Amino acid sequence: MDRAGLERALREHHEAAWGWALACCRRDRQLAEEVLQMTYASVLDGSARFDGRSAFRTWLFGVIRRVAAGERRRLARWRRLGERIGMLAPREPVTDGPDRALLRDETARRVADALARLSDRQREVLHLVFYEEMTIEQAAETLGLRLGTARTHYERGKARLRALLHEEESGR
Repeated sequence: MDRAGLERALREHHEAAWGWALACCRRDRQLAEEVLQMTYASVLDGSARFDGRSAFRTWLFGVIRRVAAGERRRLARWRRLGERIGMLAPREPVTDGPDRALLRDETARRVADALARLSDRQREVLHLVFYEEMTIEQAAETLGLRLGTARTHYERGKARLRALLHEEESGR
């Protein structure tokens, strides 16, 4: 695909790519912006090459996921170093971000809270299938998983999500 085609495809998939970057960055907007910028740069400079073996969006989501994982590891190393030399206090887990204001609807809030309690892999598979409308096969390809593994995470994630929502509803 030539540069003009890549630019067109990136524009076409930007909204979905932004949502996926947010999910991969655990709703950290600043990190998601950096990850998306790094992803687009690597696509446009040719260091990440689309070979046409999958749908462009599936391939793009895989690139975003790899870039986000690398950035989270890099930031974690810097944070640990800062904590070791006493420059930073240990980080408190983020439980409430700027996106919380967007989740005014009670049902959406409950689902978001329950999703946050799933394993990373289950949350990723469910996000791709439900929010990005991918098939389980496409989600498996995006995440670099075997199809059976993706199906297992999908089924277990749905069951755990259902249980968490029922548990919260019962506790009211």
